[in-house]
Amino acid sequence: MTTPPVQNASVNSPSGGNTGSPSQLVTEQGSTSIADAVVQKIAGLAASEIAGVHALGGGAARAFGALRERIPGASASAGQGVSVEVGERQTAVDLELVVEYGVSIVDLARSVRRNVITAIERMTGLEVVEVNIAVNDVHLPDEEAEPEQTRLQ
Repeated sequence: MTTPPVQNASVNSPSGGNTGSPSQLVTEQGSTSIADAVVQKIAGLAASEIAGVHALGGGAARAFGALRERIPGASASAGQGVSVEVGERQTAVDLELVVEYGVSIVDLARSVRRNVITAIERMTGLEVVEVNIAVNDVHLPDEEAEPEQTRLQ
């Protein structure tokens, strides 16, 4: 005779099976609001964790990010290339990616989408209704290997 697995009641995932209430953000005792910037950072970090993602953001966002990184005391933004809409119980995410050459974009998008949804739902309790992914560029292996050449000797 086997016993059914014991589920930990303190771990709730809105999208995963028998986990109870879809969101604990609005209760009789009060509500918890999550800023757009929080969801944006979580999504950006989760997308960056996937092998094959070279960078987040389109050309202008990446150029601005490169300038910002050169300012003393400034840091790279985890939310670059990420836009979100956050409601009381749900969120939607739009990502702009640069992928490594040779990577299957279909498989990469699937992995990024899964990781972003899992991270946001686990950390915030929000239901992720959609993750839209725009691939804006392909990074070639030798793009960064070439040193900048000056015109003057």
